[in-house]
Amino acid sequence: MSWSRDDMVRRAAAELRDGQVVNLGIGMPTLVANFVPPGVRVTLHSENGILGMGPFPYEDELDPQVINAGKQTVTIEPGGSVFDSALSFAMIRGGHVHLAILGGLEVSVAGDLANWAVPGKMVTGMGGAMDLAAGARRVVVLQTHVAKEGAAKLVQTLSLPVTALACVDRVITDLGVFDPAGDHFICVERAPFVSDAAIVASTGAPVRFG
Repeated sequence: MSWSRDDMVRRAAAELRDGQVVNLGIGMPTLVANFVPPGVRVTLHSENGILGMGPFPYEDELDPQVINAGKQTVTIEPGGSVFDSALSFAMIRGGHVHLAILGGLEVSVAGDLANWAVPGKMVTGMGGAMDLAAGARRVVVLQTHVAKEGAAKLVQTLSLPVTALACVDRVITDLGVFDPAGDHFICVERAPFVSDAAIVASTGAPVRFG
């Protein structure tokens, strides 16, 4: 039985460590904020210029000028701050973001990431994925194991435009948790009742099971 979307997000939240500055990419990674483990306090960063981003607002808290990088209205925690994009990207490039959890289209055995463009398809509102992938101290990718068309998203080499090379530390999919290991993936955790054979059949590169 593969993990549900909430299961995947909850598993990704288990990667959070107390005291970290964390950037959550748009889409499914944004939901990680809803599953922060008890006793773990993190500071959420948004590359459009927020440090100390809070949860989504209730109707009476809505401020259209307070948005995250995905252009969703958010709140700011007490003690949080806002600043311009130049400072925000300086924080990323300076290694001050401990963990980035990003969406992915493909990840290779070498830890290369593709997550920003599909040739022939319109992509709007691109954020700071390239900077985050290259600048965050640890990068976790949260994605489905295969694409809608059934193509493997864990691959030997990327076929889509590259976001950054050798940047991914861990991939969490609906089938399990995988670490790129140079010429193969290591499956460090499986979703319940998912067989080795099912993982191998859905992966476009060699897999070893830890």
